[in-house]
Amino acid sequence: MATTKTKSPPFATKNDLSPEVRQQMIDLLNQQLADTFDLYSQTKQAHWNVKGTDFYQLHLLFDSLAGGVLEFVDTIAERATSLGGVALGTARMAADNSSLKEYPVDAVDGRSHVEAVAARFAAVANSTRAAIDKADDAGDATTADLFTQLSRELDKNLWFIEAHLQG
Repeated sequence: MATTKTKSPPFATKNDLSPEVRQQMIDLLNQQLADTFDLYSQTKQAHWNVKGTDFYQLHLLFDSLAGGVLEFVDTIAERATSLGGVALGTARMAADNSSLKEYPVDAVDGRSHVEAVAARFAAVANSTRAAIDKADDAGDATTADLFTQLSRELDKNLWFIEAHLQG
């Protein structure tokens, strides 16, 4: 994971967070942006490639999950720019900076996809909870709140995914 970081926010803003806190949050937001954008693309990978008796149900589920993640990708990127930073949000930037494992190309059947998607949602949910604490510790309640909203959505969606593995 090769995170691109700068020393201070490149753009002036009247936001009253200190430049140091803003830069810390921009770096944190860009890491979560990379992971969340990668989660989106990996969930679409499952959507496009799932096969088997549960195809239609999982195809729709994965598409719905990806759509929900994509909304947060935009919100995270816009928060980074509102703090005077640059959102590092291209597919290549996400690939270079994501902490997620690569999606298994040999996943075909529904269960394999559900297990892979569940692992990735759990990983982003876990890192998002850590990001909440970092934002709180830095005194940025707004970024912490954004991550709290994302965490709540990821946990709910992880429940939807894992329900296919239980029972």
